[in-house]
Amino acid sequence: MQQIGKDKNILLLTIPLAFLTALASYAGVFLENTYSRETMNYAAQGIGQDAVNLFIVAPLLLISALFAYRRNKLGLFIWSGALFYLVYSYTIYAFALHFNSLFLIYCMILGLSFYSFAYFMYTVLKEDITGWFTDMLPRKSIAIFFFVIAALFYALWLSEIIPALLENKTPASVAENGLLINPVHVLDLSICLPALIITGILLLKRKKPGFLLTPALLSFCVLMSVAIVAMVIVMKMNELEADMGLAVIFGIITFISIFFFIRYLRSLK
Repeated sequence: MQQIGKDKNILLLTIPLAFLTALASYAGVFLENTYSRETMNYAAQGIGQDAVNLFIVAPLLLISALFAYRRNKLGLFIWSGALFYLVYSYTIYAFALHFNSLFLIYCMILGLSFYSFAYFMYTVLKEDITGWFTDMLPRKSIAIFFFVIAALFYALWLSEIIPALLENKTPASVAENGLLINPVHVLDLSICLPALIITGILLLKRKKPGFLLTPALLSFCVLMSVAIVAMVIVMKMNELEADMGLAVIFGIITFISIFFFIRYLRSLK
C-alpha cells in the first residue's frame, strides 16, 4: 500500500485508547463485580463483547494505528473502522450500564475514539481519495449491501418498537435487560442505519465521504457482528435464552463484509 507521510498524532491518540480499552475489557471479563448491578442477560452480553474487545479490537486498533501512522491506506481504513466501532460500543457502555468503577474509563474511551475518528475524517478528506481507486471498485454492489442491511435492521427494530408503542408497553429487549430504553435502537435508528444509506448514496455518486466511510463501515460491520456472535455464545454458555439464529445472521454479515472489504482493497491503485 502506498504511504503518504507520517502522522504522530495517530499514535498519540491510539496508544492510550488501546490501553484503556484493554483495561476496561479485562475488568469486564475477569472481575465479577463489573456487571454485578446488571441483569444476567445484560451481564453476559457485556462479557461477550469485552472478550472481543480485549482479544481482537484492542490489538487490531494498535496494529492498524502503527500502519496508519505512516499513512498506509490499509492501516487507515482498518483504524477508522475500529474507531467507529468503539464510538458505537462505548456510547452504550457510558449511557446504558449502571454506574460502576469503570465509568470514567468508559467516558475516556468514548471521547478518545470520537475525536480520533473526527481527526481521521478531517485529515484524510484533504486527500484526493477518489483518485486512490481503479474502475474495478464494486461501488454498486457495496451500496446495495449497505441498503439491504439498513432495510433489514429498520424492519427488525421497528417490528419490536411499533407494536410496543401501539400497546403502550415496554419492548421485550428493554424489559429483559432492565433498561430504560434499548440504546442499540437509538444508535441504529438515529445514526448507524442512516449512515449506511447515506454512504451508499455517496459512493454511487463518487463523492469523497462515500469512498472514505465505506471501509470504515465495512470494518465496523465485521467487528460488531463478531461481538454479537460472542454475546450469544456467552449467553448460551451461561444457560440463558439466546437466539442462535441471530448468531448465524451476523456470521453471514461478517463474511459478506470481509468479502467486500477485500474487494475494496483490491481496487486501490
